[in-house]
Amino acid sequence: MASTFTSAAQMLLFLSIFFLAGEVVSLKFNIHRRFSDSIKGILNSDGLLEKHTPGYYAAMVHRDRLLHARRLATSKSETPLTFSYDNHTYRYGGLGDFYYANISVGTPELGFLVALDTGSDLSWLPCECSKCRTSVGTSDGEDLTLNHYSPNASTTSKSVACSNSLCELADQCPSNKSSCPYKIHDASPNTSSSGYLVEDILHLATNDSQSKPVDAKITFGCGKVQTGIFSSIAINGLLGLGMGKISVPSLLASQELTPDSFSMCFGYDGYGNIDFGDIGPSDQRETSLNPHSSSYNVTIIQITVAGKPNNVEFTTIFDSGFSYTYLSDPIYTFVTQNIDAAMELDRAIFDSDYPFEYCYQLPLRTLFQQPHLNFTMDSGYIFGVISMFVAIPTDDKGGYAICLTIAKSTDINLFGLNFMAGHRIVFNREKMVLGWNEVNCFDNGADNSPPSNSPPADAPSPSGDSPPAPSTPKTSNSTQSSPGIGTGDATQLNPLACLSVVLLAILSVV
Repeated sequence: MASTFTSAAQMLLFLSIFFLAGEVVSLKFNIHRRFSDSIKGILNSDGLLEKHTPGYYAAMVHRDRLLHARRLATSKSETPLTFSYDNHTYRYGGLGDFYYANISVGTPELGFLVALDTGSDLSWLPCECSKCRTSVGTSDGEDLTLNHYSPNASTTSKSVACSNSLCELADQCPSNKSSCPYKIHDASPNTSSSGYLVEDILHLATNDSQSKPVDAKITFGCGKVQTGIFSSIAINGLLGLGMGKISVPSLLASQELTPDSFSMCFGYDGYGNIDFGDIGPSDQRETSLNPHSSSYNVTIIQITVAGKPNNVEFTTIFDSGFSYTYLSDPIYTFVTQNIDAAMELDRAIFDSDYPFEYCYQLPLRTLFQQPHLNFTMDSGYIFGVISMFVAIPTDDKGGYAICLTIAKSTDINLFGLNFMAGHRIVFNREKMVLGWNEVNCFDNGADNSPPSNSPPADAPSPSGDSPPAPSTPKTSNSTQSSPGIGTGDATQLNPLACLSVVLLAILSVV
C-alpha cells in the first residue's frame, strides 16, 4: 500500500507505449521508457521535470511508491507476431522512466499510445469522453493527435454483457444482458478509470517477410472517465500485461494464438521489444513463479554483494510499472550497507525529499565501476544486476553525483526497471517460470535494429544516465572480485556490466 512507503517530494509521471502487431503464436514489438530522452524530442517537455535532477528522481520514486498499493521466442508455428505498424519502440524523455508502445485497434484501425504495465490486468482506452486529451504538443511546436475509441465507429466492436465471465462488477448490473461496467483505481490519489467493457480486434502480423495479418480479439475498458494522473499521464490508454485472465497475454493464449508466455527486453539505449508467445531460448536461466501470487513473484535464497554472500530467503516481484527497486529490511540494509562499504567515493547528501539514501560525489575525470550485486534464485540460477546507479548534476561546472537506485520499503521487495535493464525477461505463465538472459535487445539476427530515423539528438548513450567518458580516467571503486554475472554476456554487450560513469576532461573547463 502507498502508506507503507515514505513520501517523496513529487508525484512520478507515468506512461508506457506499446506497438502491437502479432499473430498466431508469438507477438513481438519494441518498448520504451518514461522520462527518457527520445520522447522528449517528440513531446513538448514544458512542465515536465528536468532529467537527472533530484526532483526528477524523487518524482519517479514517489510514483513507484504510490503504485505499490495495487499490486514467451518460440510458438506453435515458429512465426512470431508483431504489431501491424512495425515492431519498433523508443524511450521517450520527459515523461518518465518507463516503456511505451503503439497499438492498433478496431475496424477501421485506430492507433493508440498506451502505458505498458505488467502490474495491471485490464487494458483501457479513452472512449466517449469529453475531457480526454485530444492532442499533445511536440518539440517542434506542432500537435500530435491522440485518438479516442468509439464502439459505434468500429464495425468489429462488441458489447460485453454482465453475464460474461470477465465481468467483475456483474452485481452492479440491472440485468445479465446489460453492458458490463468497470472501474479500476490507481494507487495515486483520486486516480481511476471507469466505463464499460467492450471487445474488439487488436491488429497483429506475422514477423516474417510475408507479414500476414492476424486479428486477435481482446476485451478492454471503454474509458469514459479518467481522473487523477490517468487524465494527464496515461493520456491515451493502458495495456495490461498482468497475470489475470483479462490481460492481453491471457486473452491471446485463450484463443490459442500464442503460448501463455511473453518476453520483454529492456535495453540501455532506450530501445526495447516485447514478444507475445515467446518462451525464451533453451539456455536461458529460469526460476519458478510462486503459484499463489497474482504477480510475477519469485523466491531468492542468497544475495552476494561485492563478493560477500548472505544466505537469506525472501520473495520479490518483477514489475515493469516501477522505475526503481524497493527492498525491505533486513534485505535493504544488507545490500545498501555492503555496497556502501565497497565504494571509494565521498558521500553526497541531498535534502530529505530525495528518495535515494546512498549517493556519492563523482570527481571529474573519474571512471566509476560499480560493485557486483547478484541474487541467487531458488532454482540455483543467478540474476545479476547490471545497472543500479544514476548520475545527476550537482552544479553548473560539470559536477556529478551518483546514487544507488534502491529505495527502502516497509513490507515488499520489488525489482523495477533499473534492475531489469540489460536483460530479456520471459514471463512464462504456462510453465509458471520466469526466465532471463543478459542480451542486446536487437542482436538476434532479425531485422529488429532500432530505426535509423529515431531522434539522434535525444538518444541516450549506452550507459543510460552516464556522463561521457574521459580521455585519461582514474579508476575508483571496489577492488573486490566479482562472482560474475551469468555467463559473462553482459560485459560483451556494454561496459555497463559494471556501470561505467565517466566525465569528459573538457567538463572541467566548461
